[in-house]
Formats: sequence, C-alpha cells, structure tokens
Amino acid sequence: MKLILTQQVTGLGEPGDIIEVRDGYGRNYLVPRGFAIKWTRGAEKEIDSIKKARSAREIATVEHAKEVADRLGGLRVQLRTRTGSNGRLFGAVTAADIAEAVRAANGPDLDRRRIEIGNPIKTVGTHRVSVRLHSEVDATIDVNVLEA
Repeated sequence: MKLILTQQVTGLGEPGDIIEVRDGYGRNYLVPRGFAIKWTRGAEKEIDSIKKARSAREIATVEHAKEVADRLGGLRVQLRTRTGSNGRLFGAVTAADIAEAVRAANGPDLDRRRIEIGNPIKTVGTHRVSVRLHSEVDATIDVNVLEA
C-alpha cells in the first residue's frame, strides 16, 4: 500500500514522505490514527503544503539542533500533577505536558510529536525522556514529576 505520511513516524519517515507499507499496517494503524493518507495523484499536491509547513517550524540545520539540545541538557524540568497515596499518578504524563513544562522552564518550544516517552510516566520521581530534534540529533530531558 502506498501512503503519504502526515506526521513523523519513527522508523518510517518524515511528514510528506511517500512510503510503501503492508496493507494491514496502513489500513488499520497509520490511516485511522492520522499518521498517513492514501497516495493519489491529487494527494501529491498536498505533499508540497505539508513540506512547506514542516520547513517553517522545523529545526533546519544540524547546528541549530545541537544548540537546542545543549539548551535542553542544562534545563531543569519540573512537572506537578495529582497523585494517589502511594505516589502513583492519576493517569499518565503526556508529551504535551512535557512540552508545556519545558516551555514553563524557559526552554525552547518543542513540538509534542517530537517527544518520545519510552515507558508511560505514571509515578512520582525523575524520568528520562528523549526528544528527536533533527534526523541526526536527539536530546534527552530529565523530567522531575512532583506531587501537586
């Protein structure tokens, strides 16, 4: 099945890329979740608009990505959330929560789709989260989750 990615999918590509995947993966996962659209000749035009939007908000160069990674490395990110009696959270910390906490700590504006949470954050404490800034540059953030 031929698809056009609308969002970054780790291991597949960037928004606007034309990919070839198995029918079931495309039909049951990528398309319903909005990660991709079916490829048609009319959708080719949409690729250009996706790429223009991506270039406007993306970190363009590797050097700029390294600068942002250095800023993130020296950042102390704290996130306050409601917890139960045993230190477990009500729900989980999301990528949007982390992006907002980075912004509140005077860090750079991060796209929530660039933040990759390995295991769901459901407990109080310090958790390590990776951020894919550029295709060649990744950064890690230590997020300290506190009781509200």
